[in-house]
Amino acid sequence: MRAAVVRAFGGPDAVEIAEVPVPEPGARQVRIKVAAGALNPVDAGVRAGFFGGAGKTLGLGWDVAGTVDAVGVAAAWQVGDPVVALVPGVADPLGAHAEYVVVATDAVAKAPAAVDAVHAGTLPLNGLTALQALDLLDLAPGASLLVTGAAGAVGGFAVQLAAHRGLEVTGHARAGDEELVRSLGAARFTADGLAPGSVDAVLDAAVLGEAALEWVRDGGAYVGVRPGAQPGPVRGVRTGAVEVAADGAGLAELVRLVDEGVLTLRVAEAYALEKAAEAHARLAEGGVRGRLVLVP
Repeated sequence: MRAAVVRAFGGPDAVEIAEVPVPEPGARQVRIKVAAGALNPVDAGVRAGFFGGAGKTLGLGWDVAGTVDAVGVAAAWQVGDPVVALVPGVADPLGAHAEYVVVATDAVAKAPAAVDAVHAGTLPLNGLTALQALDLLDLAPGASLLVTGAAGAVGGFAVQLAAHRGLEVTGHARAGDEELVRSLGAARFTADGLAPGSVDAVLDAAVLGEAALEWVRDGGAYVGVRPGAQPGPVRGVRTGAVEVAADGAGLAELVRLVDEGVLTLRVAEAYALEKAAEAHARLAEGGVRGRLVLVP
């Protein structure tokens, strides 16, 4: 089968399409015939060597939408089931940017019925990151939350999920993105930041760090999206970062919200798997609203 891999770190041209064996599912695993999967900044990080793994062949792709193709013992899914899943990790020999991928059965959720596979393939990584970040913040309805990078993929999901939970959301993004951010559910918008201590919490999808921490009131909370990059606690502010984990139950909840119209799935452009390097080059240019998606 074909898979997008990296054998030597570098720019977009480092992405190769290789012929590799079709993976076989073990106990409590399923094999998914991939229909689509988003390209994310973490893939660019793997390609550039940010996560290590020199000398290895590294697979790319964390998001998958497709159809169950084979099951291991006690897999709890049936061949033919339309599904979505998170394929976590950056050192495995295969990722989701391939024709087939094997994942743990508890990483899988039924695919949303309201959208096609290209859109569904944008949900797992960014949706679960936003969901798990909000769970870390653990805010009560009515609390004030600032989401940085609110026009981006993680930030956009965070705005929608937070508004759905009854939080008072302020979106932080470029001035030209105000209409988009408000359409996602932000009650307020800022392109310049806030006065110090203005909100109960910050979900820092833009990785602003110390600057975003200043906007949190004493005793509030800060959660970032890059583990190890969060600022230290000050003024009684609790700080942390989400390290996204596969969670089929959480993903199923996100799917339900997609089907109910609460969550919007945004696709910027779809590329054939053979053009993965072109998609990486487009991602590197910046300014993408919605996700680039690879289709085997």
